[in-house]
Amino acid sequence: MAKLTVAVLFGGVSSEHEVSRLSASSVIENLDRTRYDVLMVGIKKDGTWHLYTGDESRIARGEWENGPCTPAAFCPGSGMRGLVLFENGGVREVPVDVVFPVLHGKNGEDGTVQGLLEMAGVPYVGCGVLGSALCMDKAAANFVMDAAGIDRCEWMYMERWQRGDFDAIERKAAEKLGYPMFVKPANAGSSVGISKAHDKAQLAAAVDLALRHDSRVVLERFVRGQEVECAVRGNGDVHSTRPGEILASAEFYTYDDKYVSGTSRTAIPAHLPADVLNKVARTAERAYRVLCCRGLARVDFFIEEGTGRILLNEINTMPGFTSISMYPKLMIDAGESYAQLLDSLIALALEAKNA
Repeated sequence: MAKLTVAVLFGGVSSEHEVSRLSASSVIENLDRTRYDVLMVGIKKDGTWHLYTGDESRIARGEWENGPCTPAAFCPGSGMRGLVLFENGGVREVPVDVVFPVLHGKNGEDGTVQGLLEMAGVPYVGCGVLGSALCMDKAAANFVMDAAGIDRCEWMYMERWQRGDFDAIERKAAEKLGYPMFVKPANAGSSVGISKAHDKAQLAAAVDLALRHDSRVVLERFVRGQEVECAVRGNGDVHSTRPGEILASAEFYTYDDKYVSGTSRTAIPAHLPADVLNKVARTAERAYRVLCCRGLARVDFFIEEGTGRILLNEINTMPGFTSISMYPKLMIDAGESYAQLLDSLIALALEAKNA
């Protein structure tokens, strides 16, 4: 069988640029080279795209930017469906069978790069434009989950223009949510810009921090309980792994915990009765469908202490793929190797394109 050419995108302009490099490095390392030719396409923080042809070990540390690079792009409307290289005063097309956009956050998992690839006519791994955009925007996702009857904690949101009405918003939030509460940018990922506020002063600071990352802020009631996650995969035929549990080392599961220190521990399966594990997995599958996901997503829950309620927290459409990331850990626990997981995601991308 002829090899497929896979273009792995990494980097990007979001606050998760470094995480993307770590995830992509793991993906590139685990792609079966007997099945795939791999193109490494890095996106610098200034938004420029480059085909990198150096040592893949330089990607994780960001050293690829000083290596052999050729300006590159996907160009909808050009008649070229592959990767377009700009070299020697001209352009050259490199055929691409599928793109693996290992990009987190803004311009990565928010539907923008997915729309670009749709217009270029290139299959890609992961959720489509609508699913990506919905799941990236926490306020929009919450509205959809509320409408579908998927349980989650009480929440509200505010926009930048309402910052001058903070006193009124704080009174409403204190009454509806109580302290402590979590404050999040509506569009950001991996705990970026998230704070836990215990009083009015902390809430004001948390709102200002969140507004540095997005124009809308989501406020959520603090839930005391277990943090569990499911790895979900599929297009029409959707399946979830059994849930795993995050045993965070900090007050909540921070960016540093996830990607830098690696001090949090995980338990697979989560420390829950079998019937609850099953209910969480079925809820993950339902939410995945309701929010128009395809390919893959990680679905995160709280199991509330005392009540046992299963509360959906959020869906991440391009979860971390680092060596300590939960999504590949859950799939490996289910009996797949990392390489087999990547094979299945590429197959789903090609299936979605041909559907």
